Amino acid sequence: MDSSLDNARTTGAGLVVAIDGTSGSGKSSTSRGVATRLGLRYLDTGAMFRAMTWWLLQAGVDVQDPAAVAARCHEPDLVSGTDPAAPSITVDGRDVGVEIRSAEVNAAVSPVSAVPEVRARLLAMQREAIAGATSGPAGAGIVVEGRDIGSVVAPDAQVKVYLTADPAARADRRAAEEGGPGTSEALEAVRSSLLARDAIDSTRATAPLTMAEGAVHVDTTSSTLEEVVDRIAALAGTP
Repeated sequence: MDSSLDNARTTGAGLVVAIDGTSGSGKSSTSRGVATRLGLRYLDTGAMFRAMTWWLLQAGVDVQDPAAVAARCHEPDLVSGTDPAAPSITVDGRDVGVEIRSAEVNAAVSPVSAVPEVRARLLAMQREAIAGATSGPAGAGIVVEGRDIGSVVAPDAQVKVYLTADPAARADRRAAEEGGPGTSEALEAVRSSLLARDAIDSTRATAPLTMAEGAVHVDTTSSTLEEVVDRIAALAGTP
């Protein structure tokens, strides 16, 4: 077992599992599965960026204008629920778990996520959630998923994982989440959209998508969800 994990357990500090990776690689289902298996909290940072994007769109902000986004991104009240059995995200008290998965939000989330002021605000919120889940007698720990968790949000996480999958497999999964495409052309459109977002997120100046130092690369293409969860649980020292 990693010495940092040993130290975290002997000092009573909560466990932090950072799971990064590309869209459609299984981050959400894997992260929730690991959190449930290990009895930890769960934070979906991608939902936070989507919620911010949804609010900006509702407010009529031009999401392609970084200055306009930066000027308004401190206004909405975002709250992330961390129960892996029922994760939630609210904006100004409204549950937007369904709305943030719309095609409109999908198309706008990357430019919003690239704005430094947005990332700074959500980074502070993410670190606050991690601190709350890892402190005190009930602070068992948390599984955090995103694209810069191991590299920026929680670089001292005891377990770091980077998930990937073949683009075709990723497109199949994302299409299934969205109800399934009716044609091969629609499936190709999903695949192209995923690759386009990867390109944007990997090349942005602030907190780009990357495999963090010390992370374990897990290719989920030919693995079942249970197999991936088993592997990450083993990394955390739990059979």
